[in-house]
Amino acid sequence: MPNTAKKAKESFTVPEVARMVGVSRIAIFKKIKNGQIRATKVGRVYAIPKAELSDILGVILSKRQKETVEKAVDKTVKEYRETLRLLGSA
Repeated sequence: MPNTAKKAKESFTVPEVARMVGVSRIAIFKKIKNGQIRATKVGRVYAIPKAELSDILGVILSKRQKETVEKAVDKTVKEYRETLRLLGSA
């Protein structure tokens, strides 16, 4: 009897990865071009191996993580503006 269960996806496209990590497709293309993301070109589409996702997710921040970092930076700047200004001129 043939196995009717769908085979797990082995690779993802650039738009799929971009949606997963919350960045633009252009950001993913740039990382492929710079060698930061391993991908294989299949016709006109890049295939990003499933194994590569753990590396990508560890490097690229999600939208929520970016917002958290931005809030922390804003809070720090508000609270320590003068100190940061003095440190910057030292």
